[in-house]
Amino acid sequence: MPEKTSGGWWKWIWLALILALGVGAYFYFRHGGSDTLAFNTVAATRGELTATVTATGTLNPVVNVTVGSQVSGRISKLYVDYNSPVTKGEILAEIDPSTYQAAVEQANADLANARANLELQQVQYDRSSELFTNKLISGSDYDIARASLHSAEATVKIKQASLSNSQVNLNYCKIVSPVDGVVISRAVELGQTVASSFNTPTIFQIANDLTKMQIDSNVAEADIGGVVEGQSVDFTVDAYPTRTFHGEVAQVRNSPITVNNVVTYDTVISVTNADYKLKPGMTANVSVIVAQREDALKIPNVALRFRPPDGAVVLTNEVGGVVQTNDVATSKAQHKNKGGRGLRTVYMLAGSDNAPQLKPMQIKIGITDGIFTEIVDGLKEGDKVVSSVAQSDAQNSTSGSSSPFGGGFPRR
Repeated sequence: MPEKTSGGWWKWIWLALILALGVGAYFYFRHGGSDTLAFNTVAATRGELTATVTATGTLNPVVNVTVGSQVSGRISKLYVDYNSPVTKGEILAEIDPSTYQAAVEQANADLANARANLELQQVQYDRSSELFTNKLISGSDYDIARASLHSAEATVKIKQASLSNSQVNLNYCKIVSPVDGVVISRAVELGQTVASSFNTPTIFQIANDLTKMQIDSNVAEADIGGVVEGQSVDFTVDAYPTRTFHGEVAQVRNSPITVNNVVTYDTVISVTNADYKLKPGMTANVSVIVAQREDALKIPNVALRFRPPDGAVVLTNEVGGVVQTNDVATSKAQHKNKGGRGLRTVYMLAGSDNAPQLKPMQIKIGITDGIFTEIVDGLKEGDKVVSSVAQSDAQNSTSGSSSPFGGGFPRR
């Protein structure tokens, strides 16, 4: 009798265990084993859209004059310093004139000597001319007297030119400003010697007008096609990170600049600096506004980057009707082949929520601001396109467990 009771209990235990395994298998294959895809969508909306070309550049004065010295010598006087306002013709500095003053005096003496010799040769020529007229000297003596006179006249001209050259060098000892402006750089100190034997030394840099400046920006060759003169420009500088300054494209230079095989073009941007906040040499982060739409139909760029995942059902239009395909490689190839210049492919949802399908739509795009892209043709306002893949509720409920009994074992 005890043996029958023990066998009966084991029978019921095995039956309960089998029933539990069946229930667990049902829930696992019903909820955890299904991979139903869900998708996130975004709607096409209308709004303002601005396309820009970004670059970096350096702020410079429109007219920046480098003042040097044509003579060598020691700086004996300095009349201006950094940020000093100057006017055209104002003396900025002086080089010690002693050597050049002595050269002028020597040239004066040489000229006086040449003029005295000219007077002597003139008297001798007049005398020889009278004697030759009376046939008292030979013709050769007369020719010598006339040649000596011409030589003395030439010597006077040479000495006069030498005096003028010495006087010019003496005048160069006074360094004057060629323009009205502000001194932005001074490269010498009082008592320093400058030498101009091989090149002109830089002494000052003068900005003509700091209320009008320009940005020399380097625009990449891929973007230069959209930049033309007259376009509006917004830019910022590190000194005022919360303030946006404005300018205008003044010139796009054709000379290429190649650095490390990267080709850029100098784009000159004119800037008004009425409050003197901008200073020469500042780095500007430039945004050239190449196109602007006030009421553009647009979608986020993430929708243009979406590609059907593995297992997605994509509807493709073929001769004879609509065909369903699960071949993601084929659908991606079709996505690539359909895209042309200005043409892209996006996907809209079709089918039911439990069995979503992707319907490809070819659209024509316009400008972009890097976040949104203008839709020229192919969609209308309110149309929803797929932007990404989202897990279904069933997947979310079982994503943290691989056990049919919900034991919490993580998936690997």
